[in-house]
Amino acid sequence: MHDIRLIRDNPAAFDAGLARRGLAPLSAQILAADASLRALQTEIQASLARRNEASKLIGQAMAQGDKDRAEALKAEVAGLKTTLPAKEEAEREQLAALQDLLAALPNLPADDVPDGEDEDANVEISRWGAPRTFDFAPQEHADFAPALGLDFETAAKMSGARFAFLKGQMARLERALGQFMLDRQTGEPGYVECATPLMVRDEAAFGTTQLPKFREDLFQTTDGRWLISTSEMSLTNAVREEILPESELPIRMTALTPCFRSEAGSAGRDTRGYIRQHQFWKVELVSIVRPEDSDAELERKTRAAEKILEELDLPYRKMLLCAGDMGFAARKTYDLEVWLPGQDSYREISSCSNCGDFQARRMNTRFRREDAKGNEFVHTLNGSGLAVGRTLVAILENYQQADGSVDIPAALLPYMGGLTKLTPAS
Repeated sequence: MHDIRLIRDNPAAFDAGLARRGLAPLSAQILAADASLRALQTEIQASLARRNEASKLIGQAMAQGDKDRAEALKAEVAGLKTTLPAKEEAEREQLAALQDLLAALPNLPADDVPDGEDEDANVEISRWGAPRTFDFAPQEHADFAPALGLDFETAAKMSGARFAFLKGQMARLERALGQFMLDRQTGEPGYVECATPLMVRDEAAFGTTQLPKFREDLFQTTDGRWLISTSEMSLTNAVREEILPESELPIRMTALTPCFRSEAGSAGRDTRGYIRQHQFWKVELVSIVRPEDSDAELERKTRAAEKILEELDLPYRKMLLCAGDMGFAARKTYDLEVWLPGQDSYREISSCSNCGDFQARRMNTRFRREDAKGNEFVHTLNGSGLAVGRTLVAILENYQQADGSVDIPAALLPYMGGLTKLTPAS
């Protein structure tokens, strides 16, 4: 959510930020709605003050025996009581309309975010590792992984497209990946492991910006709750409507959960394989920090995700997203893209974002400095550390062998119960 005071103070800067997001200027419309609302609120306050004043004067007039004045004041109070409910209802409607207008607008990009409309304008920051050379033509995972236990047909029979049924050694590898990631992120990076609800209410989904804009991307239960599309929704909302002491910051949390996405906006994309599923596992990294610490926290969080790829010896590149390609809540985002030899391309495997105070305003999450009066909004950050299914795909394609088997990365061997490779069914 945007700070209306900043829009009042510098509408041109606000419109310039929207322009970088590909949106038309809106400050004039917002400020007109704000001015109308504030004028109505002033009118209501004046009416309330006059009602209270007139009520006191009635007693004085009665005490002085001035019956006519007392009756006139009673009539005035009655009139105010009649007109105030309509004004208060109009205030609620205007406030809701202004909040809806602000809630529909994305966060403004940070100054160091490159301009651009889409992924073509993203900037490569660095690369790690060299793509492997094969003495055979590497395949996409969808072509050879079914023989290893990645079963799409069984899942389709019970659930339809974009689901998978993992069996035996494949299921073991996915479980190992999740445990490995959790162990690493709860180690030196210092994230606290959490087990969170997989369903949240409207206000939680609004707080982390999945509602109202991305309603179609979510699955909703019959009682109105929403299945989480990422545990960012439950982790970040753990501090909603709280005033945190400065001494508790930073807060760093992680969770390994299933995630559920309708993929409403991805028709025709990645229909083969395990890249884009309705249900998948992910290790999420969430930070709650002071405003002055969020830029450094983004670098720290991204590095925590990078280390997972490096331990697994998976080549990747780090991309700074342009203004037009960032997520709705982000003010700055790094994507990590892993090399997939079967596709001969880099594909996103982690996205780490600094949201500034954008989500905190929607959640009303603040902190109190030790030696200062008043409260400030925290900054929130989130990132994947990593998407388990896409990491599984990266291992399958990068560690595939000519005979259809897949070697297990050394870092995962302690989690595999003595299994050193996946071998195709005979």
